Amino acid sequence: MDPAIAQTQLFKEIHQQPAVIRRLLRDQRGAARELAEAIRRRGITHVVIAARGTSDNAARYAQYVLGVRNELLVGLAAPSLITIYGRPPRFGNALVLGISQSGRSPDIVAVLAAARHQGALTGVITNDRESDLAAEGDVVIDLQAGEEKAVAATKTYTGELAAIALLSASLASDDEAVASLGEVPGVIEEVLSTGAAVARVAAECREMERSVVIGRGYNYATAFEMALKLKELTYTVVEPYSSADFLHGPLAIIERGFPAIVLAPSGRLLQESLSLIATLKERQAQVICVSDRREALDMAPVRLEIPCTVAEWLSPLTLIVPGQLLAMSLAHARGHDVDSPRAIQKVTRTR
Repeated sequence: MDPAIAQTQLFKEIHQQPAVIRRLLRDQRGAARELAEAIRRRGITHVVIAARGTSDNAARYAQYVLGVRNELLVGLAAPSLITIYGRPPRFGNALVLGISQSGRSPDIVAVLAAARHQGALTGVITNDRESDLAAEGDVVIDLQAGEEKAVAATKTYTGELAAIALLSASLASDDEAVASLGEVPGVIEEVLSTGAAVARVAAECREMERSVVIGRGYNYATAFEMALKLKELTYTVVEPYSSADFLHGPLAIIERGFPAIVLAPSGRLLQESLSLIATLKERQAQVICVSDRREALDMAPVRLEIPCTVAEWLSPLTLIVPGQLLAMSLAHARGHDVDSPRAIQKVTRTR
């Protein structure tokens, strides 16, 4: 890896992720328990999440974690119902959860304000406890990630995932799940040690102009977040799909040499992922496999190996790290400013 890249804010923040998650798990268990207790006390069965950009991808993770592990129905808010059309939905007995690293996007704040006005339980996950969004939360989980100076969100994203996982474990009163979550920072450190190998993959992909990222279940969120990082840092056209949706039509875009990134972690979807890799290879795609499983990695000509295995529900915290490293390395190889990509800002104030 080029030593110059280690001087960038993005490199430093990617490598701060284990410390950020450890700090969150140490300091925010009380807030997670408080929110979990409020959910139980009010008999809440559904959750509405307001988020944008990277935080929207964390919300996709919450749909699966809170759905599978806590049997909650989770939907994503449409802020324009409030900010553009002036017609807030009836939230009823919902948890309305705002997720935003800055806590300063007016449309997300408006959703929480409307929910609070209706008497709904409001929760906030943010990196700014003094933000407008935090002020609308009955309970705030503070990411405590420190200032994120690079435009592309990395440590705040995995911090948001960890906060959601901690909330899920607290809601289930599952000490074993909390202990499993506590092992994740060490696994991320192992993944970070593969940075040189990821840089070599980036060199192979330097001419890539378009791609897809395919994941399902818990890692549907990872597909979206990895695609976003590649788009905003490398200016490559990259689209995310679930493996099921991809076979319903988008498979037609695959041709000889088309780069397809497949997320294939251990878990219930492994066999489906292996079948997808085989299908892509039949159509002569350039498969880039992200996995902790040898049988998946051995099928792919290009590999991003996860050196340790975690429980499937926690795998999005580890699988996104090679995607962050790949996007950073590819952008650097192309001569782009990895800390300040063109056209975008750290805080986007949409309404």
